[in-house]
Amino acid sequence: MTQELRNIAIIAHVDHGKTTLIDSIMKQSGMFRDNQSISERLMDSGELEKERGITILAKPTSIRWKNVRINIIDTPGHADFGGEVERVLHMADGVILLTDAAEGPMPQTKFVLGKALALGLRPIVIINKVDRPDGRSEEVVDEVFDLFVALEANEQQLEFPILYASGRDGWCVTDLENERTSLEPLLNLILEHVPPPKQDLKAPFAMLATLLDSDQFLGRCLTGKVVQGTAKMNEQVRSLDLTGNIIEHGRLTKLMHFEGNK
Repeated sequence: MTQELRNIAIIAHVDHGKTTLIDSIMKQSGMFRDNQSISERLMDSGELEKERGITILAKPTSIRWKNVRINIIDTPGHADFGGEVERVLHMADGVILLTDAAEGPMPQTKFVLGKALALGLRPIVIINKVDRPDGRSEEVVDEVFDLFVALEANEQQLEFPILYASGRDGWCVTDLENERTSLEPLLNLILEHVPPPKQDLKAPFAMLATLLDSDQFLGRCLTGKVVQGTAKMNEQVRSLDLTGNIIEHGRLTKLMHFEGNK
């Protein structure tokens, strides 16, 4: 049921801590066994990503929290990959805007936030790295609000919730004076603030395919957002271009969803 699902993307300028935050979310959500060895930067799986320490390709992951599946999309923060962010935002029903507590909003912050607002998404704002000695959290909140106004956010979007966090240490709070224990406030806020997908389950199956991969056993693997209907094994499908013309015919041979980053 769509009521038991949330789709959210995390956007930010490069090095503001998106991937580190997602790593902490995955560790705290119970996705791993107690005795399981876990590396840092779980979401950066490509060789170039590991070498450069940045996210290049958008990647989904999935966790469960209070019997709700939360699909989280990690997005690139570097300006060179802005098109990748714009494309995958169509899979999300909500967005987390992450901003460094010292640097504040940067050029890429403005670009990705503008795309999210244009799609009607209502952001959750996280001021990250608030434990930095040069942090200026309250000033950055004002700068973020000014950015929302400059991008002509609507009234609902301007009423964004704010969390202060350290993604590296795995905690967030609604007030800097609160006890800093876990990321539970963020997970609860996602359930409250991000709407479940709205779709007609009785309509013919249609999916917006956003990510394309290949598998030596399965062949082509498409990741995307089901916008209506229900997918069924062995169902005949058609691939359409942006104008509605049929590109090719195919068949659904396997239906999968993410568990963690797999």
